[in-house]
Amino acid sequence: MAGKSSYLKALGLAVYLAHIGFPVPAASMQTSVFNGLITTINLSDNISSGYSHYYSEIKRVKDTAQKILEHNNLFIIFDELFRGTNVKDAFDASLATINALSSIKNSVFLISTHIVEIAAAINHLQNVSFQYFVARIDNGKPVFEYKMREGVSSETLGFFIFKNEGILEILEEAAKV
Repeated sequence: MAGKSSYLKALGLAVYLAHIGFPVPAASMQTSVFNGLITTINLSDNISSGYSHYYSEIKRVKDTAQKILEHNNLFIIFDELFRGTNVKDAFDASLATINALSSIKNSVFLISTHIVEIAAAINHLQNVSFQYFVARIDNGKPVFEYKMREGVSSETLGFFIFKNEGILEILEEAAKV
């Protein structure tokens, strides 16, 4: 809700538009010329192929790795990398992927995750930058500034929003019926 996925989509579209020679809806923008643009945003399962959401993610990351090997100089966006599995596997797979990608010098990678613990495991990597969107609770309501800051967010609003919607009260009432 803070704007992370929308930002990644907008950035991907801006790079794409610039590459096909269209005007970019921005006050200013500078970009290199890339050999390709790959995005992994809102992946879903693929019932016809028998792929779960997680396996679709795995296939997309593998396909991306193959494209890096073949073409280099790519602009790549992974939004919520490996969100389709349990937290432990998502952490391990994300950490391994980010560590491997950090050694590739001729492509640009934007990777988002809600697993903030990954930051501590990769903060030694010199070519990794941490950014987050400001979100906070004011007067019992979530507030989103849609402004990017350096660092890793310490805010956890998800459970607050869950509680604020009164879901538990509704379920408790349903249990009485």
